[in-house]
Amino acid sequence: MVFAKLRDLVGEPRLVREAEAGSTIEDVWQALAREFPAAGPYRAALFRCRDAGYAKFSTPVAEGDEVAFLPPVSGG
Repeated sequence: MVFAKLRDLVGEPRLVREAEAGSTIEDVWQALAREFPAAGPYRAALFRCRDAGYAKFSTPVAEGDEVAFLPPVSGG
């Protein structure tokens, strides 16, 4: 799932992609950034989640996991 500006760049809130065994959230992000290069610069400020819990880029992912990327947002 992608939110805020990333959703605008990708064009939809939910993407379904396969990840190789042993992949991490970093690997998922890199694949997304290759597919949507305009998203790449957001990496440094992203919040990452796996199955609704905050996660590090080094967190492994498994079949059926939901990974979400949330860029910083502003406003009130």
